[in-house]
Amino acid sequence: MATLDILLPGYSFGTDSGTPAFCAVILVESDGRRILVDTAHVGRRVQLQEQLASRGLGVSDIDMILMTHAHWDHVQNFDAFPDVPMAIHPHERKYASEPHVNDWATPQWTGAAIETHPMTEVNEGDELAKGVRVIRLPGHSPGSIGLLVETEAGICGITGDAMHTAAVGKAGRSPLVFYSESQANESIARVMSASDVLYPGHDRPFQMVDGEPEYVEEYKLTLSGVQPNMEGLTFADPPTELVTWVMPGIEDQPQYD
Repeated sequence: MATLDILLPGYSFGTDSGTPAFCAVILVESDGRRILVDTAHVGRRVQLQEQLASRGLGVSDIDMILMTHAHWDHVQNFDAFPDVPMAIHPHERKYASEPHVNDWATPQWTGAAIETHPMTEVNEGDELAKGVRVIRLPGHSPGSIGLLVETEAGICGITGDAMHTAAVGKAGRSPLVFYSESQANESIARVMSASDVLYPGHDRPFQMVDGEPEYVEEYKLTLSGVQPNMEGLTFADPPTELVTWVMPGIEDQPQYD
């Protein structure tokens, strides 16, 4: 059976001055093969390297990087693994070379940057290791993908931002769409139906119990540099419902088969 190890947890929080965008980074192991799912952004590079080192692992111990999609918060640390091939969906690779002008999550330099790296294209059903298969999850981006991993806990679905959080899974709607809202929502339903445990892009792993998400990991996060009683620091009320942001001009994008 394959195993999953969360190197960097995913978090979903923001500020009125921008978003930290902490995606989950997961190590999948099967039959001696190690696949790193996403690499996070450069603000987490040191933490990623430390987490690998704490497990006795280095760059040479990783066999493949699986990029769920090419957004900045998931892809930036690819260059910390210079000789490790990056697996990406062909639609995501093509789109990253010429992203929509309003796509702030895929800066115009993204394609040029990732093309400096060894790449391999993967698609629906490709088995990257024993019990580790690619699942297509388009909508949030043109070529979003995830993994279905056979573990002792059942089928674990690693979703990237096809499903940001457990709340997104419960609502069945994507909060952030850069390509197709209908496809994004279909992808949520698809990965949920295929999985026993979900590993979202910006949240803890969870399973659905009687229609409600039940987390299987504790929440752990320490903030530094701020204190609850600091003058001018406020905390927003939690949202009462999920709101979807759709990129302006989304209908002008090229459509992929």
